[in-house]
Amino acid sequence: MNYLQLIKDGVIHKNPTFVQLLALCPLLAVTTSAQNGIAMGLATTVVMMCASTVISVVRRLIPGEIRIAAAVIIVAGFVTVIQFLMEAYAPAHINEALGIYIPLIVVNCILFARIESFASKNHPFASVVDAFGMGAGFTLGLFTIGVIREFFGSGSILGIEILHDTTSHMLIMIMPPGAFFTLGVIILALKHINR
Repeated sequence: MNYLQLIKDGVIHKNPTFVQLLALCPLLAVTTSAQNGIAMGLATTVVMMCASTVISVVRRLIPGEIRIAAAVIIVAGFVTVIQFLMEAYAPAHINEALGIYIPLIVVNCILFARIESFASKNHPFASVVDAFGMGAGFTLGLFTIGVIREFFGSGSILGIEILHDTTSHMLIMIMPPGAFFTLGVIILALKHINR
């Protein structure tokens, strides 16, 4: 198995944000800043890697009838741990911004797509690599959209003020329509580049 190809697929060819258009809820809600995008992406990546490993290890022990329920419980356990760690150690503004979206990782379609299509059929190391690639692609997507929205909406990048003139800020960019607009422009640009 080509592990480098698994990572490349997750980041480029099968990118969950720009190619598969999965997990649009956190995309709309938390990418008002690059920091929020990174935090959400990393939390999702860690949960995905841990859950994929466990699912891959116990895949033959779980009866087919309860496979999805078992996956939900495993994912929920890891999400709970990540939520507690973020409440304890993450900066307050990031924890507050992500709020309800961290528990919603439990029903994130990227996780279940990878668990069903990959982790439940492959050995643990390949499952971790696949989860890392998909998580890195998701994080890259959230970060990219967060940088663009933060720059045009607030005049800053990663909280560092770039544009001091507040009249040049586009308020719509830090609102949900700004996420759709940004995503559309990025997908259009990527399609144009691929041609």
